[in-house]
Amino acid sequence: MEEDQGPPKPTFDWLPEGMEPLADGEYDAIVLGTGLKECVISGLLSVKGKKILQMDRNGYYGGDGASLNLSNLFEKFQAGEAPTNLGANRDYNVDLIPKFIMAYGNLTKMLLHTKVTRYLEFKSITGSYVYKDGKILKVPATPEEALRSPLMGLFEKRRFRKFIIFINQSWAL
Repeated sequence: MEEDQGPPKPTFDWLPEGMEPLADGEYDAIVLGTGLKECVISGLLSVKGKKILQMDRNGYYGGDGASLNLSNLFEKFQAGEAPTNLGANRDYNVDLIPKFIMAYGNLTKMLLHTKVTRYLEFKSITGSYVYKDGKILKVPATPEEALRSPLMGLFEKRRFRKFIIFINQSWAL
């Protein structure tokens, strides 16, 4: 009578020459994707001492929320090669989606706890821009910018200006 030896041990003959498998191929969890939520899950599990394998199908980290250099950006949108007159790849860091985190919110505390912040950089926002009618336009952030902005009509400008003043007064409390 044969003894049950459990599941077969994985083989790693597919690894390139000289590479060793991480954690002997045994993981407590495999996380697919490298977006914020996947990184948070991996961070929470690893803080608890779990062995995690995290993989991404893209050649860059961040999933739908990635910040891409020029080559990655052109590749993602199948726009061919990036023109050389645009400068160096490293000069570009284009967010696929805007990412805003309240400075003293619960998400910030959780990111600090999970040590995900080793892989993130926090910066104050210097400006926000939109593309409209073939032009890149600054999103207004002050009452004066609201009045000068071509993004809104006259009545919208006045309402938006009042809203910004209200926010600034509330923030000062």
